[in-house]
Amino acid sequence: MALAHHIIFSAYGFWLPNDPRGSWSRFVGCWELVRFGKATRVETHRSVAGAPHDQDLRRKAKEILKHPPVHLSGRQALAAAHGFNRACRESGYAVHACSVLPDHVHMVIGCHRHPPGRVIGHLKTRATQQLAAEGLWAEAGRPAWGHGGWKVFLDSPADVGRAIAYVEGNPAKEGKPPQHWSFVTPFVY
Repeated sequence: MALAHHIIFSAYGFWLPNDPRGSWSRFVGCWELVRFGKATRVETHRSVAGAPHDQDLRRKAKEILKHPPVHLSGRQALAAAHGFNRACRESGYAVHACSVLPDHVHMVIGCHRHPPGRVIGHLKTRATQQLAAEGLWAEAGRPAWGHGGWKVFLDSPADVGRAIAYVEGNPAKEGKPPQHWSFVTPFVY
């Protein structure tokens, strides 16, 4: 039985359905992207982010997207976090770790009555609304977030602890300082 979930969702254009490292996508919904290959579905629950891949091919695929890939500024990341806080207050999500990076978000979140996919949708909706409310997202029709998200079920306290350490350490991998959010609460088993 799952105790928590490690969820990852990306800003628009970060992780494409035919990413050469693999994806959780079953199809490529954009005809222009199909020329870069079919969906690269993987079944593993291990991260494929560090897998070697053709970075030039990945860059070329991103160049044909309808909108440029989203890269959140520091102010935009802070606004998105304020939106996450609102979603947590509305639904009582127990977030045990959170890293808001320029092109994706990692969270460890306790199990909830709503499935993880619905939680991800709620978080993204409130983040986008907060970006707009703060005047940091005024482009009507331009998506801020990619479709869906990645969900890993964490079945033991050790799994949860490892995921929390991974999420908390993620900003340093990108040369960013540690992040501390008011909506993050300690995991207690």
